Amino acid sequence: MGDFDYRRRVTNPVNVGGVMLGGDYPIRIQSMTSTSTMDADGSVEQCKRLAEAGAEYVRLTAQGVREAANLDVIKSRLRACGCNVPLVADIHFNPKAAFEAARHVEKVRINPGNFIDPGRTFKKLDFTDEEYAAEIKKIESALVPFLDLCRENGTAIRIGVNHGSLSDRIMSRYGDTPQGMAESAMEFLRVCVAHDFNDVVISVKASNVSVMIETVRRLVAAMDAENMHFPLHLGVTEAGDGDDGRIKSAVGIGTLLAEGLGDTIRVSLSEDPVCEIPVAKMLVDYVATFASAPEIPYGLSEGFNRLTPRRRESDAVGIIGGTNRPVVLVEDGDGAYSGDEKPDAALADLKDYIEVDAALLYDEWPAITPGKVVVMTSTSANYPASVQGALHKMISEGLTNPVILKASYAGVTPDEVTVRASVDLGAPLMNGFVDGIMIESDAMSTADAVKLAFGILQATRLRITRTDYIACPGCGRTLFDLQSTLKMVKSRTSHLKGLKIGVMGCIVNGPGEMADADYGYVGAGVGKVSLYKGKVCVEKNIPAGAEAVDRLLDLIKSDGNWK
Repeated sequence: MGDFDYRRRVTNPVNVGGVMLGGDYPIRIQSMTSTSTMDADGSVEQCKRLAEAGAEYVRLTAQGVREAANLDVIKSRLRACGCNVPLVADIHFNPKAAFEAARHVEKVRINPGNFIDPGRTFKKLDFTDEEYAAEIKKIESALVPFLDLCRENGTAIRIGVNHGSLSDRIMSRYGDTPQGMAESAMEFLRVCVAHDFNDVVISVKASNVSVMIETVRRLVAAMDAENMHFPLHLGVTEAGDGDDGRIKSAVGIGTLLAEGLGDTIRVSLSEDPVCEIPVAKMLVDYVATFASAPEIPYGLSEGFNRLTPRRRESDAVGIIGGTNRPVVLVEDGDGAYSGDEKPDAALADLKDYIEVDAALLYDEWPAITPGKVVVMTSTSANYPASVQGALHKMISEGLTNPVILKASYAGVTPDEVTVRASVDLGAPLMNGFVDGIMIESDAMSTADAVKLAFGILQATRLRITRTDYIACPGCGRTLFDLQSTLKMVKSRTSHLKGLKIGVMGCIVNGPGEMADADYGYVGAGVGKVSLYKGKVCVEKNIPAGAEAVDRLLDLIKSDGNWK
């Protein structure tokens, strides 16, 4: 098999309340409630709705021992009404809550960044090798009793690393990097292996799609080097809502699923959590079709590194290729477009191009002369593997023509087009193989297809044409109406092209996950928020809602960033 053929990574199966995960079992879909865990009635109702929609696991936050104990009440009520969906407790900062939750639910998520270490403070600390080794011993001393309790109760664990909550200890040695995130997970995994605890799922998440993809790849390489085969939970944190949230999630999760990585997924949207399930299903179902594709005979070209991919070298033909930014093309110039998201060119206007089917290139390579733009399609059941294999063949044969990827979809819904195009085009874009993209579909107008193409480029951060919103989905820790607040912020700031604005429910991942945001609106307490400029909190405990949004706008204007 070639390097791009679909084959799922071999992992150890983990039993989560009778719903097996990893191994040869299906890729599982999950979500998280947005209710307070102390609201048993509301939590039970939302768990039931999620299970009915297709969630195979449901996670609830447990800030303290009281919330962790109430998970037993929620579980008992669910089981009494015939809902057997396994429950997962989400723990931050409070090991006592993790111990309590392990007695009641089927899986407990702990965060290496704050399970033992104090909360992230953004202070750079220096550790000698001896001090660092002593910190690792502290991890073992605190984690082993938890592993023993989970073993006794048949409780699985998710070791969940978030880009936004790395410990100062990891930051001191690795910085805010994918390497640091992978090592944060490995420190805990080594303890699990040393004490023969194998009911472990691992996740490494970020709101930046490229960081998330690189981190998962680095973690897999690190686990392979130490003969570990733990299953992976995939997700893009703080993806936001609407099409942008769906595109970000599909690019990040889909790129990795297409490589055979991932055993369970959660699509995080700042919407009713039930809205996450159809998107996750579309992703899993679409990538499952890749397994039926013919084998691809061409592998990675010399010098290509998945961990740090670089843009393929190509010759510029007008505005396409070379050092030009990736372009968006359409078949012809007709269409109603708005703002900065207008197509850069139409195929009908290109003077010299050749259209090729990547799925046929392995049998017969056409004459591709210098100076021609290659418009590459694929009739393969595995579009991203097919085009990437063809592009690697072009590299190996020294062909430097610029390449436009053309993806066409017929007989599927607009939502399915959004998910499929994000996977098909996102994967090669993230690997640096494309000079431009175009999307065609009988389910959407040319203008909507162009908008989708720009959304995919925005998600990959290869071309910025919109305001970038980093927004969490909300959970029981969120103490203000996050969904309506995000809509309010977007309605008043969506014209600020290129500005990154975070809208975060609480401080667990808020300041960290939006660390590269220009401004942030972060929950601070019941009905209160704090405003951030970069990583710095500049205003505290403002009443949530219109007043806080006004103050956020004033902050942006005072910096001269209102355009």
